[in-house]
Amino acid sequence: MSELAELQARVQAFEDQQAIGVCINRYMALCDALDADSPLDELAGLFTEDARWEGKGARYAESFGGYVGRDAIRAMFATYMRTPAHFALNVHFLTSEVIDVVSAERAQGRWLMLQTSTFADGGSHLNAARLDITFAKHDGHWRMAHFQTENLFSRPTSAWNDQAPLPVPGQR
Repeated sequence: MSELAELQARVQAFEDQQAIGVCINRYMALCDALDADSPLDELAGLFTEDARWEGKGARYAESFGGYVGRDAIRAMFATYMRTPAHFALNVHFLTSEVIDVVSAERAQGRWLMLQTSTFADGGSHLNAARLDITFAKHDGHWRMAHFQTENLFSRPTSAWNDQAPLPVPGQR
């Protein structure tokens, strides 16, 4: 491989990693705002036609199960799109990102995720999970082909948005 071809391949890998990061971050942003007005077609479009979405491990396999095909994944998310919204507050934090571009059409991404949620019924929950996601490039766009989420820990907690003043030096 020539020096120029090697450089072009490296730049392409960086561009692919960036596009994959945009895909997973858009997914999380849409999940953070799931309600009756969510753009379900956009959310489902982040997955390949034959994608798999699955909860791994005892807790998430039982709670979420698994879905095969974009239509089944779309139907699963449709259950969250109601009034009142299932989540009064939902925030996903991604960290420890590793994206391996395996080929021009395949990549593997891994993240640790922290999710803070308050539900419509007033309860709040803290979850941490390991995400392992296979991406496939179709029609020039990276999409999720196999989404796996495995719970690391979960616990109920008190409400997230307390109105208590923030402790700031020099202020009471």
